[in-house]
Amino acid sequence: MRVLITEDDKKVASFICKGLEQECYAVDVAHDGAEGAAMAGESDYDILILDLALPKMSGLQVLRKVRQAKCCLPVLVLTCRDAVEDMVAALDAGADDYLVKPFVFAELAARVRALLRRRDRSMTAYRIADLTLDVAHRTVSRAGHKIDLSSKEFALLEYLLRHARRTVTRTSIIEHVWDIHFDSVSNVVDVYVKYLRDKIDKGFSPPLIRTIRGVGYMLTDEDDAVA
Repeated sequence: MRVLITEDDKKVASFICKGLEQECYAVDVAHDGAEGAAMAGESDYDILILDLALPKMSGLQVLRKVRQAKCCLPVLVLTCRDAVEDMVAALDAGADDYLVKPFVFAELAARVRALLRRRDRSMTAYRIADLTLDVAHRTVSRAGHKIDLSSKEFALLEYLLRHARRTVTRTSIIEHVWDIHFDSVSNVVDVYVKYLRDKIDKGFSPPLIRTIRGVGYMLTDEDDAVA
């Protein structure tokens, strides 16, 4: 899952970023409204965490601009403004949730999960062939055998399952499992795909992870998939 934080307080942004990365999200950060609006418009995010008091462009302006282009992107407003009229204005402008600072990270993480579930109720679990990934309990099994994955392996498998039977490029994997600033020349994707193959394909049939030469990977149980 890929998150965009638009927050001008660098300490707060760093705190949220580190916490969400530990929860296996790929996180990008914008420190002003104009940058946040541009990044939200140009890239594919699963959720936007948005402050209201931003330089260059206010949070409400960002929200209205984002809503014009991406009506279904979940937006969590995170702000010091606790007045009812500010909350009403944000919700009327298109915010999906509103959290007042100071906050407890556990609550923010829970609200993020709730918004993602609300966007797509089918995201609680993914299945293909005899492989199952349970998002809520963070468990993976194949043919009834529990498979232990690291946080990045889990995030990579979840992304492949969300795009099952479709080719995903190495670039898109890096952007959604790592972040926008990660070295795109690195072979980290291929390394982690090998880790996954060793855990979910080795000893099982059929193999589910296919290499699409020169492009990326596909998770599929179809025999006629391009290899």
